[in-house]
Amino acid sequence: MITTLTENELRDYTSRQLNNFYPDNQTVNLNLYADAVDLALQRLDHCFKYCTLKHYNDGTQTRFNHLFSDHYVMYLWYLANSMWQLHQDKSICNKLYYLNKSLHGLDCMYDTKMPDIFLIFHGVGTMLGKADYKDFFVVLQGCTVGSHKGKYPIMGKGVSLTANSSILGDCKIGNRVNIGSGTILFQKEIPNDTSVAADAETGTLKFRESKSSYAQQFFNVDLSQIES
Repeated sequence: MITTLTENELRDYTSRQLNNFYPDNQTVNLNLYADAVDLALQRLDHCFKYCTLKHYNDGTQTRFNHLFSDHYVMYLWYLANSMWQLHQDKSICNKLYYLNKSLHGLDCMYDTKMPDIFLIFHGVGTMLGKADYKDFFVVLQGCTVGSHKGKYPIMGKGVSLTANSSILGDCKIGNRVNIGSGTILFQKEIPNDTSVAADAETGTLKFRESKSSYAQQFFNVDLSQIES
């Protein structure tokens, strides 16, 4: 992976952010948690290897730019989750979660089981609850994945949530489902290869068979050949 900061510089950079944002006299030094930073970067590299966007993967190597927010939002989530997996230090994990929320407007707890391969674009105002996610998940700004009476959605592979869409409660979402902007799904079951959109005037849901997955443009794997 080509990075704009060395791993040592990145540990110092993120440590300074945490200590400047949250000056509670419990100083964070990520040099003491180099294993978590290294694991986060390995996971980021693995994810970006599947991405078609040149500023993520130029075809020969993956790229991570700490000043590109769609990269950094992913890095911070992987770091918080890796820190939780390796050390379960709630204080640092809470700060990393809060930093991601402060910088990017993303609300996704460090113990949420996100898939190995997913992408967040323009993530401001997006909340990702503890649903069952699968690989090649794509989510844009203003989206919500939440529970109802303790039940969360279950998703297939290649699901896309475009701007300001939501999946709530006991939903079962098939593979390669496209959810249109402003669409809210509550307690719905959506079959594979379906596009769902809400009528702009009435809010009525409209379903149609989809010949292509919105997520496909972002990944170098043929999603049509992938099943859960």
